[in-house]
Amino acid sequence: MKTLIAYASKYGCTERCASMLSEKLTGEVDLYNLKGARAVDLSQYDKVIIGGSIYMGRIQKEVSEFCSKNLSRLMDKKTGFFICCMREGDIAETELNTSFPQELLSNAVAKEYFGGEFIFKKMNALDRFIVKKVSKTDKDISNILEDNINRFSQLMNNA
Repeated sequence: MKTLIAYASKYGCTERCASMLSEKLTGEVDLYNLKGARAVDLSQYDKVIIGGSIYMGRIQKEVSEFCSKNLSRLMDKKTGFFICCMREGDIAETELNTSFPQELLSNAVAKEYFGGEFIFKKMNALDRFIVKKVSKTDKDISNILEDNINRFSQLMNNA
């Protein structure tokens, strides 16, 4: 079994979570940054996992474009979807369910939110300003939900 984890990451949290996930999956796993220029051949993969981070309520455009462009091919795969965000519970569930096409989510083996991070030294000035105003903090926060990553990996391994 060969698995592709395709992701887009703005400040590195999604990339870190994708890497953590890859270590928990069985079989051969390839990580693919959607912000790269090269195309990926989905025909060589049995499973495809797609993830991205949420900024201002939306997932990165590279993730949306990848899903739209490959919709029919993804419908024939065992798929999983994840987001990284600083929300939890119903808000995170809503963000997850609005970030990917419904036909893909309804066909998915696994879908989950993995938590997120605010690492201020990595952010540009505008993002630092917005995060400080919205979250009422200026301190670095890491809230990666390893239990969610473990649960997701078990579902994908059993698929």
